[in-house]
Amino acid sequence: MKKALNFIFYFALLLLLVVVFSCKSVSVLPTKQPVKKVEIKSLAKKIEKASTKTKTFRARVKAQYKDGNREQQINLNLRMEFDKTLWISASILVPIAKLLITPNRVVFYEKFQKTFYDGNMSFINEQLGTSFTFQDIQNVLLGNPITNNMNEEKFDRIDHPQYYVLIPKRKNEQFRPTYFFDPSNFRLKEQRFIVSGTSQSLSIKYPKYQKMEGKTLPKEIIISIFDGSNLVQISLDFIRTDFPKNLSVPFTIPKGYKKLRL
Repeated sequence: MKKALNFIFYFALLLLLVVVFSCKSVSVLPTKQPVKKVEIKSLAKKIEKASTKTKTFRARVKAQYKDGNREQQINLNLRMEFDKTLWISASILVPIAKLLITPNRVVFYEKFQKTFYDGNMSFINEQLGTSFTFQDIQNVLLGNPITNNMNEEKFDRIDHPQYYVLIPKRKNEQFRPTYFFDPSNFRLKEQRFIVSGTSQSLSIKYPKYQKMEGKTLPKEIIISIFDGSNLVQISLDFIRTDFPKNLSVPFTIPKGYKKLRL
């Protein structure tokens, strides 16, 4: 049971981390391979247009945790209201924990040891010296780049035989992202973050997508964190997804639970 609790809490923190990222131009059209001579601004517009936008999102997810020493699988019930709320209920046969994230609040409780955490994104940002937002987590789950707007960002392009690879032109940033896009549909295949001056890295891969009700969403997400010596990986398999008009996110910290001091 304690291992399961560790997984749930680690998963919540990973979400927060991710919580916690000269020639004549040619038309940018879907192709099997990336076009060499392409205007980056036009490419960014195609990528932004292909990104997923939805008011609500609900999914059942099989989550698997691996750290080299152990594996743990947990079922997740995920609900999201765009730019408002992310709600997750975790279970192993029976409900064991809940997580609620809003733009201003992060709250989590678990039933094994009857503890809870109630705070905001500042805890993670203070540890990392970053400014991760609720929208960053939202973009990860929707398969969108962790950036405010592809059209407003300036990029450098790296040649790659399979993908369009873009790096934002940002200076003095601790986490520098690299984005890999599929040339056939302009969807994100991977977003990779390197911690400046260290061997630490974060990778978010999207091996498969699914299309429902005219919207394209990830079918699988693989989150990998390397701290310089150890690799932690969380795989998310979205087995059932829909877009309800009305979405409830019930959350009440049970009486008698002890607050965690992080």
